Amino acid sequence: MIEVKPYLNLGFSSILLFITINCFGQKNLNKKPNFIVILTDDQSWVGTSFLADPGDQRSKSDYYQTPNMERMANKGMRMTNGYAPAPFCSPTRKSILTGLTPAKHEYQKDRNNWTTVFRKRMTIPKILKLADSNYVTAHFGKWDARYDQFTPEEMGYDFSDGLTGNNTGGGKSTLDVNGRETSFKMGDAWPKTYDDPKLIFSLTQRSNDFIEEQTKKNKPFFIQISHYAVHLAITYSKKNITKYNKIEKGKKHATPEFAAMTEDMDEGIGILLDKVYSLGIADNTYIIFLSDNGGRTSIPIGPEQKIARNFPLRGGKGSMYEGGLRVPFVISGPGVSKNSYSDVPVTGLDILPTVARLAGYQGLLPNILDGGNIQTIIHNNGKGKVERNSPYLIFHQAANRKPISAIRFGDYKLVKDWRYNKLELFDLSRDLEEKVDLSKKMPDLVKKLDKALIKFLEDSDAETKQIKT
Repeated sequence: MIEVKPYLNLGFSSILLFITINCFGQKNLNKKPNFIVILTDDQSWVGTSFLADPGDQRSKSDYYQTPNMERMANKGMRMTNGYAPAPFCSPTRKSILTGLTPAKHEYQKDRNNWTTVFRKRMTIPKILKLADSNYVTAHFGKWDARYDQFTPEEMGYDFSDGLTGNNTGGGKSTLDVNGRETSFKMGDAWPKTYDDPKLIFSLTQRSNDFIEEQTKKNKPFFIQISHYAVHLAITYSKKNITKYNKIEKGKKHATPEFAAMTEDMDEGIGILLDKVYSLGIADNTYIIFLSDNGGRTSIPIGPEQKIARNFPLRGGKGSMYEGGLRVPFVISGPGVSKNSYSDVPVTGLDILPTVARLAGYQGLLPNILDGGNIQTIIHNNGKGKVERNSPYLIFHQAANRKPISAIRFGDYKLVKDWRYNKLELFDLSRDLEEKVDLSKKMPDLVKKLDKALIKFLEDSDAETKQIKT
């Protein structure tokens, strides 16, 4: 019921306007927020045309143009210390889904049973249904459930593209003009021009159709759009390859084909953003943008590198140095200051608990979670502290990978290679490039962080040896 108070100095039209504003304002206050997660593939921290860190002029590409990613950054908050949960595709995707570090799933010692246990974990779509059964959830694009063919629907999603992987969007093998897989051949199968490179535009269309349908039904929604770009193999639109063949190349980035593919993805993101604004739901929709891991250190085409592709970061995809873990990370939505930034370290692990609380979930979060709720950061101009079950950010891989870990505490980061018991310590506040190893100068801190890392992995029953399964 609408209560009309006797505002004596208001005419009838003013009273009607007040009622209308009050009614819709109350409706917006009570309406659950929508969530859109845009996950790119193999995109470097410096793989956009916006500054990943507004205080560091090196933190963007010197060649790629991504105006729609810039638009997201300008309308939201840049997380300058934003991390993927892992330096590889598959473990990161499982971690975003569950809020659990890969040490607790993909790199378990009990290789016979970890997949069975993983299927029972809390996930983003499951916890949103607990927050409000009206939530409708979807995952479109790259799913990558390697080692175990669990489907998005098994993990709680209402809609999906099913069991997709790199090759779906043109991976190490790619697609011919008829959509059939062809073998990877240098200079033959790719680079190549397509009307729908990396399925960017068809993926965007499906996502927009889903968003529009839920909006018309007045249903709150969560959608994760997992792009196949900019993972190899390289495909691109004719328009953008023509553009980049004419543009002056950079020292860090100088391959027209990769630049064209990057801007194709940017255009897809722009089409999505336009849909959100045209539907009038932008003020009630959180958009989270990040990459699944750092960029590659090299690609098999293009000129010789003048400086590293991920500069100023060290290493790249597959590495526990910043180039493999630190990624572009932007959040926008209700209560998030526009064109702002935060230096507080955050990770893709934080998405599940944050989305749960923003959606109004009041129950206890699983004790096993490694992520934390970053609502207090994004609603406080980027200031504050994320409360997690551990004060450390821990990254780990083993089993089918080289056994390497990293642990960050404050500004300090320890990198451990389990094969040689090699320990390196860096102060990221002074040495973003990770050039200066402080392990010999600060042995007590090395011992403390190594002890914390070992305990965490032991408690998690994580594998620390390289084995093949």
